[in-house]
Amino acid sequence: MDKVTIRLDAKWVRIAHSPLYLIVAALQGVAVSFAPLFLYWCGKGTYFQAKEWLVVPLCFAVILLVSLFYFWLGGAVIEELRKQG
Repeated sequence: MDKVTIRLDAKWVRIAHSPLYLIVAALQGVAVSFAPLFLYWCGKGTYFQAKEWLVVPLCFAVILLVSLFYFWLGGAVIEELRKQG
C-alpha cells in the first residue's frame, strides 16, 4: 500500500476550517436519511399537509447542495491524485 500526500490550494483549507464545512457536514445526515423520508411522507399526503410547498423544495435543495459540495471536493482531490500519478 502506498502513502499519498495531496496538496490542495488555500481555498480548500479556508473552506475546511470555515463554518460552511460544519453546516454541510451536519446536513449530510439529513440529506441521506431524513430528506428522502420527508419526500416520501409528502408524496403519501399524510404529513405536512399544508406545508408541502415548503418541505419538498427544501428537501431537494439539501440533497442537491450536499452532494454538489462533496462532488466539488472530490473533484479537487482526484485532480491532485492524477497529477501525482
